[in-house]
Amino acid sequence: MKSMLDSFWSVRRRVLVAVLGAVLVAPSVSAQAPSPIRIALIEGLSGPIANTGEAVYRNLVWATERVNARGGVKLPGGNRPLLIERFDSKGQTEEALSALRSAVDRDITIIAQGNSSAAASALIEAINKHNEREPARQMLFLNYSAVDPALTNEKCSYWHFRFDAHADMRMSALMSVLREDKQLKSVYLIGQDYSFGQAVLREGRNQLAAQRPDVRIVGEELHPMARVKDFLPYAAKIKASGAQSVLTGNWGNDLTLLVKAAREVGFDGSFYTFYGNALGAPAAMGEAGIGKVIAVADWFPNVPTRESEAFYQSFRQRFPNPADDYVHMRMQLMIESLAQALERAGAIGPVNAASVAAQLEKAEVTLAGQTARMRAADHQFQQPLAVAVMERQGAAGAQFDVEGSGYGFRVIRNLAPQQAEQPHRCNMVRP
Repeated sequence: MKSMLDSFWSVRRRVLVAVLGAVLVAPSVSAQAPSPIRIALIEGLSGPIANTGEAVYRNLVWATERVNARGGVKLPGGNRPLLIERFDSKGQTEEALSALRSAVDRDITIIAQGNSSAAASALIEAINKHNEREPARQMLFLNYSAVDPALTNEKCSYWHFRFDAHADMRMSALMSVLREDKQLKSVYLIGQDYSFGQAVLREGRNQLAAQRPDVRIVGEELHPMARVKDFLPYAAKIKASGAQSVLTGNWGNDLTLLVKAAREVGFDGSFYTFYGNALGAPAAMGEAGIGKVIAVADWFPNVPTRESEAFYQSFRQRFPNPADDYVHMRMQLMIESLAQALERAGAIGPVNAASVAAQLEKAEVTLAGQTARMRAADHQFQQPLAVAVMERQGAAGAQFDVEGSGYGFRVIRNLAPQQAEQPHRCNMVRP
């Protein structure tokens, strides 16, 4: 009997030890598991510009995967992965502000947005107010595509960092090519009717007057953004004007439908564009675009270096569907800059926006041969710019096509960061 009791209590002790051990160890294991640093992507992920939002999401996911593959953000309390959380703005400014409130409720410190300067302007204002009201829960805004020049000039904010070249910088790059087109005598200006589109047309007028006063502006028009389904009336006016070229900042479906309509009415002039190198535009233009569609970007897949080629090939391996093309170097550099700033800030626990912003001002990163830095005075990223012309895939300088269209872009002008840089009008208010 004693032996049986001894055996019973022995088993009972082992069970109790195991249970207590599990209770004690479980919280320790949980505490050691690294919590991700979350980035709220506020973008139009449904509606007429959903393709642009999804392109952004792919780019940011790929960029964070690269950081996470090397162990994540290296911090004193342990490495932490980056995580993109999606918030659908439906392409509307009010929805973007609603998404921002949702991100606040979920204690997300880092906001990323770009596909609308109007939304970006509203987010900057809202984040400025939030950070003033709640200094313990301040937020950062990473802007990868909203290029209204005012956002890093009159509306500059300590909490806002722009990683794309603004519209005036892009226009100057385009003009470096347009001014040498001696056959060009007439241009039609067309754009989306909001802050960015208006800025493009305004700067187009200014730079044409300064650099090619002999070129006539034979038409100028703004149209509702993401609401025009039929661009044939606009294309007919462009053709009737006798314009030899169209200058536009249109993007997304507003560009694709415009160039498609131009082809249908028989317009045989050139297009100087901010975004004519993807999202359906090359396929819409087809053979008519060869040698005539010109685009400006921070990088093109056909940049003639081995590092650039390897970078693009790795993207295509990650996203093999041709429809998923449209890789943005600047978005990769943005995430690299953020990871660098987070590591230098050395945050343990919740991300401290002010500490990260202080380090992000000093960011300088290199990827695939592209080196860029953040200018602290206005939080405008300084990086190379390139201008390229549409060619048939396989032509000299056009190894890679766009979205399986059979057409690629050959780089015809490279601008170093120092050449692309412009003065600013920012009066930064610092906390």
